[in-house]
Amino acid sequence: MYRFRELTKASKKDVEGKEYRIAVLGNVATQFLSQAIGGYAHLCGMNLKVFDADYDQIDAQLLDPSSETYGYAPDYILLYLATDRIYEEFMKSDPSLRASFADEMIGKLKRYWDLIEAHCGARILQMGFTSINDAAFGSYGLRTAEAFAYQMKKLDWLLSREAGERKGVYPVDILSVQQEIGTEKFFDPVLYYNAKVNIALDSMGYVAKKVFDVIDSLQGHAKKCVILDLDNTLWGGVIGDDGLSGIEIGELGRGHAYADLQLWLKSLKQRGILLAICSKNEEDTAKEPFISHEEMVLKLSDIAIFVANWQDKASNIRYIQQTLNIGMDSMVFIDDNPFERELVRSMIPEICVPELPSDPACYLGYLQGLNLFETASYSSEDADRTGMYQAEAKRRESEAAFASLDDYLISLEMEGEALPFDEMHYPRIAQLTQRSNQFNLRTVRYTEEDIARIASDEGYVTLYYTLKDKFGDHGLVSVVILKKESDNVFFVDTWLMSCRVLKRGMEEFIINHLVSAAGKNGAKTLKAEYIPTKKNKMVEHIYEQMGFDSAGDNKYSLNVDDFRELKTYIKG
Repeated sequence: MYRFRELTKASKKDVEGKEYRIAVLGNVATQFLSQAIGGYAHLCGMNLKVFDADYDQIDAQLLDPSSETYGYAPDYILLYLATDRIYEEFMKSDPSLRASFADEMIGKLKRYWDLIEAHCGARILQMGFTSINDAAFGSYGLRTAEAFAYQMKKLDWLLSREAGERKGVYPVDILSVQQEIGTEKFFDPVLYYNAKVNIALDSMGYVAKKVFDVIDSLQGHAKKCVILDLDNTLWGGVIGDDGLSGIEIGELGRGHAYADLQLWLKSLKQRGILLAICSKNEEDTAKEPFISHEEMVLKLSDIAIFVANWQDKASNIRYIQQTLNIGMDSMVFIDDNPFERELVRSMIPEICVPELPSDPACYLGYLQGLNLFETASYSSEDADRTGMYQAEAKRRESEAAFASLDDYLISLEMEGEALPFDEMHYPRIAQLTQRSNQFNLRTVRYTEEDIARIASDEGYVTLYYTLKDKFGDHGLVSVVILKKESDNVFFVDTWLMSCRVLKRGMEEFIINHLVSAAGKNGAKTLKAEYIPTKKNKMVEHIYEQMGFDSAGDNKYSLNVDDFRELKTYIKG
């Protein structure tokens, strides 16, 4: 982890790229934390500017509509109510009122959230609470409402509940930092009582990383796939030498560590992270434990793509990436062998390759501590993502049997549907705006709250598209937001699409429908724009390919009345 001196130095350097702004407000002194957050972001390549509101200025800044915080026009506001100050407030309160202390505190937080939402469009990063053992009641404090320990447990639960219901609020789990590095390292009493800074300087980097991870996930930088080695990674031993009965997996000995690692990986799969296998092995031998070993947690049905052969792993990883059609920088490669890790790092610099500990008992804790899978959203469709990619593998096998692409597309029996945004799909729509990078014409990120607002605004036409075929249901694959610039001129504010359905006529199906929908809403002209990013070059010329005229400077227009439907085999 970066030392505080490194973070301070980095915070003063300029970083190229789009500027983002964060305002930091706390009930303790936050100037060092602000420097650490800015420095960490700069070291990660983000041009993040930080406004620090000074010591204990939350009320003054949020109650005043003309405050420096609102004038700064931040993209994010970090609220940090340190448990140390909360404890002092609790101890000074009337003992007869302490049973309702947590309710009062969460009420205060909700008022802060309301003020921010009323005065600016910043996303709220709400720092969670650390733990203090005041020892006033001992362990009995967990069962009596008059104890601080009881009230903090309750406050943690209330924060989780209220943040879950507030679309623009994103918790930052600072308690996990305290648990990871220990209270003595996290808290510096001398610094706190002399300078009102409650986080030790050498712990600032850990907290800054937690804050940055949430911001980074909101910018669409998410890990989407874990590529796994097998021997001595998912189980102990070598399946080809030791056989099914000789590998270590299950409750006994070292097998317990591998079983718990698999449980964690399965939980990642269940929340939408793809699991892939990349092993130097005979395929049938490599698959045997997944099929026949009764103590294996992971099954073949959990694996999106299984590659086992004797080629080098870098080549196989490239094959996996091309098959899944996701960015290499959204993939994590886990392998116990230092040689294989270094080979992949050197040949594929974009991929994340954790440096696993030598002892498998430490694998799980180490990987969890990296916090590689931070997310800003979750939807029900995430749970079935593996099934979608397994169906895609069947489509690829089927494609090889046809002489022409047209014949193959016809054979898929594809059906598309277009519908206006609805409340049930707000999470998935917001998630796509936050995570889609390659097929994303303007790369504008929206929260669930933003999507709900746009959906209810008559100045917009909103559409989401689904696709299914004879192999399965792709689900929600594309989002379009049309903004009315005037009665007869509409602007394509957002057009994004899952790369899973590229080159199947879905692009043409969407354009056919959105032009028709715009026309029905009175549009005579459609305007569009392509904003280049490092990842969306694949759609650089999509509007021209779809029949739009170039207006220069990556801007396009289309006369609705002159439009002729594009060829597609998708039935609507």
